[in-house]
Amino acid sequence: MIPIGPLSRPLSIPVIASPLFIISNPSLVIEQCKAGIIGSFPALNARPASELDEWIFEIKEALAEWDRANPDAPSAPFAVNQIVHRSNDRLEHDIDICTKHEVPIVITSLGAREELNQVVQGYGGVTLHDVIDNNFARKAVEKGATGLIPVAAGAGGHAGTLSPFALMQEIREWFDGPMALSGAIASGNSILAAQAMGADFAYIGSPFIATQEARAEAEYKQAVVEADAAAIIYSNLFTGVHGNYLSASIVNNGLDPENLPTSDPTAMNFGSTSAKAWRDIWGCGQGIGVISEVLSTNELVGRLRREYDAAKKNLRLATNG
Repeated sequence: MIPIGPLSRPLSIPVIASPLFIISNPSLVIEQCKAGIIGSFPALNARPASELDEWIFEIKEALAEWDRANPDAPSAPFAVNQIVHRSNDRLEHDIDICTKHEVPIVITSLGAREELNQVVQGYGGVTLHDVIDNNFARKAVEKGATGLIPVAAGAGGHAGTLSPFALMQEIREWFDGPMALSGAIASGNSILAAQAMGADFAYIGSPFIATQEARAEAEYKQAVVEADAAAIIYSNLFTGVHGNYLSASIVNNGLDPENLPTSDPTAMNFGSTSAKAWRDIWGCGQGIGVISEVLSTNELVGRLRREYDAAKKNLRLATNG
């Protein structure tokens, strides 16, 4: 990757923590950035809308204080995720707040907007757009996205169905900008594998659900600890967009995870139950089989770093015979 603005800053490991709807909050983002990885949160997590300004201010102040006290281990930049979809009536307000604070990285989802890219890049920020196939990747770049987040099969929440090998090699045929690969990455070995496929960063979300700082219910965190890949269900029932969810939460809401009906793209709830996808149905990726306990964010990043360093060492040994 050609160094681009905030993406060129050194990280402890090449990881972007993905924005977790409801779950990501300032405490989690601050700890991610202090641990040396890019932290992020969805703008819509700050409710009411006026809270977004307060959240970003809190993150910036905490990281500035950390950097003053730790000049040899400065924090990583942070990112804010914007849902670029017609249903998001806060988008203009939230972009204005991000512009006011010159948020270094803006992640866009469910749509690509040229004017948003221009605004963010105008103050020196970068935009990363998540995509599930090569066609969406081309459209995002045509509309000015700085980089891409290929979301492969197995990713938590809204996800695609393509193999990461197929997705990465198709996009790398024509795009040489920054990319963060998403999809069942939960170990240091997988981070190195993402780089081997051509990614600049690994995009990791579900492991951070089971951290002390995450704003998730204790039952949700424990379900992540206890589950494995076989417990993940892919469905479009809950939001109208296909995504991966923990089967335990589906059962808890009186539904059969093996016999779910399909939904139309405008659906925002399901059946006759009162549960909401953003509250009672738990998004999660297939990589959680290696999550065995609830850790602090710093401990989780430390584990990933040790595994990543060991994987690089083993690869060098294997290559050198």
